[in-house]
Amino acid sequence: MKTIEFIDRVLAKLEGWLIIALLWTMVVLTFIQVGLRSLYTHGHFFWANELLGNLDWSGPLVQLLVLWLTFLGSSLLTREGKHIKIDLFSTILPPQWIPLRGFILAMVSLLILGTMIKVCIDYVIMEMEFGGESLFYLPSWVGQMILPMGFSLLFFRFLVKAIHQGTQVIRGLLK
Repeated sequence: MKTIEFIDRVLAKLEGWLIIALLWTMVVLTFIQVGLRSLYTHGHFFWANELLGNLDWSGPLVQLLVLWLTFLGSSLLTREGKHIKIDLFSTILPPQWIPLRGFILAMVSLLILGTMIKVCIDYVIMEMEFGGESLFYLPSWVGQMILPMGFSLLFFRFLVKAIHQGTQVIRGLLK
């Protein structure tokens, strides 16, 4: 269990730093695009339009980084228990049943995420076979790798939750 918690902490720090780096990259690239477009449109600086043409890759890169940022952020929020929840039973169930409810919900989430990982892996394999090029002449599947990776991060987070909730359920039964 200590190994899993250590991996969880290291992963959270790495995700946090990646989120900061990706967000700054997105802000800088978008600011440059807007600034150059404004210089060309309002200042009639033709060099700005030429430079903007050389940065045509930055728009699709920012879009791809949004996808990466979304998965990294959702993984981090899931770790902290701040993910979106629909909680109908906590007011109905007695307090001693809350760990069991949490365990069941974590297991259902694992089942759904496992299915999503399988579907995304199939999608990436299909992209490997039939996909074209995307940014920087890389195959399109390289950017789509965030899909199975992101769902795998979420799977890990819910696995940790299931282990914690399952441990609480067992401790409650042994009392």
